[in-house]
Amino acid sequence: MKRVAIHSKDVAESKLFFVKQIFTELENYGVEIIISKDFDRLLHAINFRPNIVGTFSAPHHLIGVDLMLSVGGDGTFLEAATIVQHQNVPILGINTGRLGFLATTSKEQIHSALESLMAGHYTLDERILLELESDRDLFKGVNIALNEFAIMKRDSSSMIVVHTYIDGEYLNSYWADGLIVATPTGSTGYSLSVGGPVVVPQSNNFIIAPVSPHNLNVRPLIVPTESVIAFEIEGRSKNFLVSLDSRSRKVDSTIQLAVRRCNYTCKMIRLDGDSFLKTLREKLNWGMDIRNYLNRY
Repeated sequence: MKRVAIHSKDVAESKLFFVKQIFTELENYGVEIIISKDFDRLLHAINFRPNIVGTFSAPHHLIGVDLMLSVGGDGTFLEAATIVQHQNVPILGINTGRLGFLATTSKEQIHSALESLMAGHYTLDERILLELESDRDLFKGVNIALNEFAIMKRDSSSMIVVHTYIDGEYLNSYWADGLIVATPTGSTGYSLSVGGPVVVPQSNNFIIAPVSPHNLNVRPLIVPTESVIAFEIEGRSKNFLVSLDSRSRKVDSTIQLAVRRCNYTCKMIRLDGDSFLKTLREKLNWGMDIRNYLNRY
């Protein structure tokens, strides 16, 4: 391994020790380090000058990079995925945030994680991405999402109506606060909070999940990723929000929107001993029923 990229957007004092540990250990392995421009500005602000060979802010800056470390929470990981895009650089999430469904390596595991990376003791999980098609350039060409696409009402305005079509055929008009289309990776994110199912990452499915639907018989729907899902929006308000993961833009009802599966994937690094099911048990406290322990012993 010759070159490693690092992205982070938080160098709070409580996390600085772990950030410095990453740089020190990578330097000890003789690895060249490049960091994101945003991360570089943060480090300059606190007068920390690590030994780096350059910075990056776009996919073509990552040519020749072996892997990327995302240091933060799941939001940082999602941001890293939008930087990597089609370069397919594998990403390992080191969790200095909170829950961590994507950034699954704890800060206390940094030493063992880097040791495993250098020894090649890991697997690459390929995660599907959503791609947004629109008649306007809402996101400056970065039209992908690892977790979800969402259409939402703004602020405290009245509910909206999202007319939804699958491969050109009318599905439903959702009277709701919004509508989410989630990937399997995003099934443990926003979709889960509105009653959507947990979907294993290897599934080739999208989840269409309404947010606070007015019709109580409306439920989340799972559709194949070969589907093209299109939308028309209407409501009393003239403006709505469209989001890709944590990025959002204001739109009006004249916009044309559709989502489909992206033609490339996001490669997530899974260290030996880790798994999606293990993450579910740890993050959602599955299996914590006292009866499991009584039966075991």
